Amino acid sequence: MRQITNPVFLEGIQVYFTEGRGFMVYFFYFIILALVQFLILVLPTGDPRFWMGPAYLFKLSSVAALLLLVYFSLRITNQEFLTSRFQLTKHWFSQQKMSLPRVIMGQISLLCLHLLVFLLLSFPLLGWAGAIEHAPVGAILSTLLLLFFYSLTYSMWGLFALALWDHREDSRRVFIRCLLVCLLLVSGLLYLPLNPVAFLLHHLEGLELSPLKLWQWQWDAPTVHYAFHFSLLVSGILFYGLALKRLKEGYS
Repeated sequence: MRQITNPVFLEGIQVYFTEGRGFMVYFFYFIILALVQFLILVLPTGDPRFWMGPAYLFKLSSVAALLLLVYFSLRITNQEFLTSRFQLTKHWFSQQKMSLPRVIMGQISLLCLHLLVFLLLSFPLLGWAGAIEHAPVGAILSTLLLLFFYSLTYSMWGLFALALWDHREDSRRVFIRCLLVCLLLVSGLLYLPLNPVAFLLHHLEGLELSPLKLWQWQWDAPTVHYAFHFSLLVSGILFYGLALKRLKEGYS
Protein backbone atom coordinates (compact mmCIF):
# COMPACT_ATOMS: atom_id res chain seq x y z
CA MET A 1 0.00 0.00 0.00
CA ARG A 2 1.36 3.38 -1.06
CA GLN A 3 2.30 5.60 1.88
CA ILE A 4 0.86 9.12 2.02
CA THR A 5 3.69 11.66 1.94
CA ASN A 6 1.84 14.93 1.31
CA PRO A 7 2.92 17.28 4.16
CA VAL A 8 -0.23 19.42 3.94
CA PHE A 9 -2.49 16.41 4.31
CA LEU A 10 -0.32 14.86 7.04
CA GLU A 11 -0.36 18.11 9.03
CA GLY A 12 -4.16 18.03 9.05
CA ILE A 13 -4.19 14.37 10.10
CA GLN A 14 -1.74 15.14 12.92
CA VAL A 15 -3.73 18.11 14.26
CA TYR A 16 -7.29 16.88 13.82
CA PHE A 17 -6.98 13.14 14.40
CA THR A 18 -3.66 12.14 16.02
CA GLU A 19 -3.84 14.94 18.58
CA GLY A 20 -7.63 14.63 18.69
CA ARG A 21 -8.23 18.36 18.33
CA GLY A 22 -10.81 17.88 15.61
CA PHE A 23 -13.08 15.66 17.69
CA MET A 24 -14.60 18.72 19.36
CA VAL A 25 -15.85 19.97 15.97
CA TYR A 26 -17.40 16.61 15.11
CA PHE A 27 -18.92 16.38 18.58
CA PHE A 28 -20.60 19.78 18.25
CA TYR A 29 -21.97 18.87 14.82
CA PHE A 30 -23.41 15.58 16.07
CA ILE A 31 -24.89 17.07 19.24
CA ILE A 32 -26.49 20.04 17.46
CA LEU A 33 -28.03 17.79 14.80
CA ALA A 34 -29.32 15.39 17.46
CA LEU A 35 -30.75 18.33 19.44
CA VAL A 36 -32.53 19.63 16.34
CA GLN A 37 -34.11 16.22 15.83
CA PHE A 38 -35.23 16.12 19.44
CA LEU A 39 -36.84 19.56 19.14
CA ILE A 40 -38.60 18.56 15.93
CA LEU A 41 -40.15 15.63 17.74
CA VAL A 42 -41.21 17.37 20.94
CA LEU A 43 -42.22 20.85 19.80
CA PRO A 44 -45.74 21.26 18.42
CA THR A 45 -46.11 22.15 14.75
CA GLY A 46 -49.21 23.83 13.44
CA ASP A 47 -52.33 22.73 15.31
CA PRO A 48 -51.25 21.58 18.80
CA ARG A 49 -53.86 18.81 18.64
CA PHE A 50 -51.77 17.05 16.02
CA TRP A 51 -48.31 15.64 16.49
CA MET A 52 -46.64 16.30 13.14
CA GLY A 53 -42.99 15.81 14.17
CA PRO A 54 -42.44 12.29 12.82
CA ALA A 55 -43.99 13.16 9.45
CA TYR A 56 -41.33 15.81 8.81
CA LEU A 57 -38.45 14.48 10.89
CA PHE A 58 -36.28 13.27 8.01
CA LYS A 59 -36.91 16.29 5.80
CA LEU A 60 -36.20 18.87 8.50
CA SER A 61 -33.24 16.86 9.80
CA SER A 62 -31.78 16.81 6.28
CA VAL A 63 -32.10 20.58 6.01
CA ALA A 64 -30.46 21.02 9.42
CA ALA A 65 -27.64 18.66 8.40
CA LEU A 66 -27.16 20.64 5.18
CA LEU A 67 -26.82 23.99 6.95
CA LEU A 68 -24.63 22.61 9.71
CA LEU A 69 -22.38 20.69 7.33
CA VAL A 70 -21.82 23.66 5.03
CA TYR A 71 -21.17 25.95 8.01
CA PHE A 72 -18.73 23.66 9.80
CA SER A 73 -16.91 22.64 6.62
CA LEU A 74 -16.42 26.29 5.69
CA ARG A 75 -14.97 27.02 9.11
CA ILE A 76 -12.67 24.00 8.91
CA THR A 77 -11.31 24.97 5.50
CA ASN A 78 -10.82 28.47 6.86
CA GLN A 79 -8.81 26.97 9.78
CA GLU A 80 -10.88 28.91 12.30
CA PHE A 81 -10.89 26.31 15.05
CA LEU A 82 -7.13 25.76 15.39
CA THR A 83 -5.47 28.60 13.55
CA SER A 84 -2.27 28.59 15.61
CA ARG A 85 -1.69 24.87 14.99
CA PHE A 86 -1.35 25.21 11.21
CA GLN A 87 1.44 26.54 9.07
CA LEU A 88 0.62 29.48 6.84
CA THR A 89 0.02 28.46 3.25
CA LYS A 90 3.08 30.42 2.16
CA HIS A 91 5.21 28.05 4.29
CA TRP A 92 4.61 25.18 1.90
CA PHE A 93 5.94 27.26 -0.98
CA SER A 94 8.73 29.25 0.66
CA GLN A 95 10.11 26.64 3.09
CA GLN A 96 8.98 23.23 1.85
CA LYS A 97 9.29 24.15 -1.85
CA MET A 98 6.14 22.20 -2.66
CA SER A 99 4.58 22.33 -6.10
CA LEU A 100 1.23 23.99 -6.65
CA PRO A 101 -0.66 20.76 -7.58
CA ARG A 102 0.68 19.02 -4.48
CA VAL A 103 -0.57 21.73 -2.13
CA ILE A 104 -3.95 21.73 -3.86
CA MET A 105 -4.19 17.95 -3.62
CA GLY A 106 -3.28 17.99 0.07
CA GLN A 107 -5.84 20.61 1.03
CA ILE A 108 -8.69 19.16 -1.05
CA SER A 109 -7.95 15.62 0.18
CA LEU A 110 -8.10 16.82 3.78
CA LEU A 111 -11.37 18.63 3.07
CA CYS A 112 -12.91 15.48 1.54
CA LEU A 113 -11.81 13.47 4.58
CA HIS A 114 -13.57 15.92 6.91
CA LEU A 115 -16.73 15.76 4.80
CA LEU A 116 -16.73 11.96 4.91
CA VAL A 117 -16.42 12.03 8.70
CA PHE A 118 -19.36 14.45 8.91
CA LEU A 119 -21.42 12.19 6.65
CA LEU A 120 -20.57 9.14 8.76
CA LEU A 121 -21.83 11.04 11.81
CA SER A 122 -24.94 12.11 9.90
CA PHE A 123 -25.81 8.63 8.65
CA PRO A 124 -27.16 7.10 11.90
CA LEU A 125 -29.21 10.20 12.73
CA LEU A 126 -30.62 10.64 9.23
CA GLY A 127 -31.13 6.89 8.90
CA TRP A 128 -33.09 6.83 12.15
CA ALA A 129 -35.14 9.84 11.05
CA GLY A 130 -35.78 8.20 7.69
CA ALA A 131 -36.94 5.00 9.36
CA ILE A 132 -39.42 6.93 11.51
CA GLU A 133 -40.73 8.84 8.50
CA HIS A 134 -40.68 5.66 6.37
CA ALA A 135 -38.43 7.35 3.82
CA PRO A 136 -37.08 5.12 1.02
CA VAL A 137 -33.46 4.04 1.25
CA GLY A 138 -32.81 5.78 -2.05
CA ALA A 139 -33.99 9.08 -0.59
CA ILE A 140 -31.58 8.72 2.34
CA LEU A 141 -28.62 7.87 0.10
CA SER A 142 -29.41 10.64 -2.39
CA THR A 143 -29.64 13.10 0.50
CA LEU A 144 -26.18 12.10 1.72
CA LEU A 145 -24.79 12.56 -1.79
CA LEU A 146 -26.39 15.99 -2.04
CA LEU A 147 -24.96 16.96 1.35
CA PHE A 148 -21.48 16.01 0.16
CA PHE A 149 -21.92 17.89 -3.12
CA TYR A 150 -23.20 21.07 -1.49
CA SER A 151 -20.60 21.12 1.26
CA LEU A 152 -17.76 20.50 -1.22
CA THR A 153 -19.04 23.24 -3.51
CA TYR A 154 -19.25 25.90 -0.81
CA SER A 155 -16.08 24.78 0.96
CA MET A 156 -14.00 25.41 -2.16
CA TRP A 157 -14.66 29.08 -1.59
CA GLY A 158 -13.35 28.65 1.95
CA LEU A 159 -10.09 27.33 0.46
CA PHE A 160 -10.08 30.29 -1.92
CA ALA A 161 -10.32 32.67 1.04
CA LEU A 162 -7.53 30.78 2.82
CA ALA A 163 -5.24 31.19 -0.19
CA LEU A 164 -6.20 34.81 -0.88
CA TRP A 165 -5.90 36.11 2.69
CA ASP A 166 -3.17 33.89 4.08
CA HIS A 167 -2.24 36.33 6.86
CA ARG A 168 -5.64 37.93 7.42
CA GLU A 169 -7.87 35.66 9.43
CA ASP A 170 -10.52 38.31 10.06
CA SER A 171 -10.94 38.95 6.34
CA ARG A 172 -11.46 35.25 5.74
CA ARG A 173 -14.07 35.04 8.50
CA VAL A 174 -16.06 37.95 7.11
CA PHE A 175 -15.82 36.68 3.53
CA ILE A 176 -17.11 33.15 4.10
CA ARG A 177 -20.03 34.33 6.24
CA CYS A 178 -21.06 37.01 3.76
CA LEU A 179 -20.67 34.56 0.89
CA LEU A 180 -22.82 31.91 2.54
CA VAL A 181 -25.59 34.31 3.56
CA CYS A 182 -25.62 36.07 0.19
CA LEU A 183 -25.72 32.85 -1.83
CA LEU A 184 -28.55 31.41 0.25
CA LEU A 185 -30.60 34.60 0.20
CA VAL A 186 -29.95 35.76 -3.36
CA SER A 187 -30.48 32.31 -4.85
CA GLY A 188 -33.85 32.11 -3.13
CA LEU A 189 -34.88 35.58 -4.26
CA LEU A 190 -33.78 35.27 -7.88
CA TYR A 191 -35.06 31.75 -8.57
CA LEU A 192 -36.17 29.53 -5.69
CA PRO A 193 -34.90 26.20 -7.15
CA LEU A 194 -31.35 27.59 -7.03
CA ASN A 195 -31.55 27.60 -3.24
CA PRO A 196 -30.17 24.31 -1.84
CA VAL A 197 -32.58 24.28 1.12
CA ALA A 198 -35.65 24.76 -1.06
CA PHE A 199 -34.43 22.28 -3.64
CA LEU A 200 -33.67 19.62 -1.02
CA LEU A 201 -37.11 19.99 0.57
CA HIS A 202 -38.88 19.72 -2.78
CA HIS A 203 -36.66 16.78 -3.74
CA LEU A 204 -37.60 14.88 -0.58
CA GLU A 205 -41.26 15.80 -0.97
CA GLY A 206 -41.22 14.55 -4.55
CA LEU A 207 -42.67 17.85 -5.77
CA GLU A 208 -41.87 19.47 -9.08
CA LEU A 209 -40.43 22.97 -9.09
CA SER A 210 -41.42 25.51 -11.69
CA PRO A 211 -39.08 25.61 -14.71
CA LEU A 212 -36.93 28.61 -15.54
CA LYS A 213 -38.29 30.58 -18.48
CA LEU A 214 -36.18 33.16 -20.30
CA TRP A 215 -37.63 34.60 -23.46
CA GLN A 216 -38.41 31.57 -25.63
CA TRP A 217 -36.18 29.20 -23.70
CA GLN A 218 -37.25 26.94 -20.86
CA TRP A 219 -35.15 24.74 -18.56
CA ASP A 220 -36.42 22.35 -15.91
CA ALA A 221 -35.58 23.20 -12.30
CA PRO A 222 -33.20 20.28 -11.49
CA THR A 223 -31.07 21.03 -14.58
CA VAL A 224 -30.78 24.69 -13.63
CA HIS A 225 -30.04 23.85 -10.00
CA TYR A 226 -27.28 21.34 -10.70
CA ALA A 227 -25.78 23.47 -13.47
CA PHE A 228 -25.64 26.48 -11.11
CA HIS A 229 -23.95 24.56 -8.30
CA PHE A 230 -21.58 22.74 -10.65
CA SER A 231 -20.57 26.12 -12.07
CA LEU A 232 -20.11 27.39 -8.52
CA LEU A 233 -17.89 24.40 -7.73
CA VAL A 234 -15.77 24.76 -10.88
CA SER A 235 -15.37 28.52 -10.43
CA GLY A 236 -14.43 27.97 -6.79
CA ILE A 237 -11.70 25.51 -7.81
CA LEU A 238 -10.50 27.89 -10.52
CA PHE A 239 -10.29 30.96 -8.27
CA TYR A 240 -8.72 28.87 -5.51
CA GLY A 241 -6.02 27.64 -7.90
CA LEU A 242 -5.36 31.17 -9.17
CA ALA A 243 -5.09 32.53 -5.63
CA LEU A 244 -2.62 29.79 -4.70
CA LYS A 245 -0.62 30.42 -7.87
CA ARG A 246 -0.40 34.10 -7.02
CA LEU A 247 0.74 33.25 -3.50
CA LYS A 248 3.37 30.84 -4.81
CA GLU A 249 4.73 33.37 -7.29
CA GLY A 250 5.14 35.84 -4.45
CA TYR A 251 7.49 33.47 -2.62
CA SER A 252 9.27 31.83 -5.53
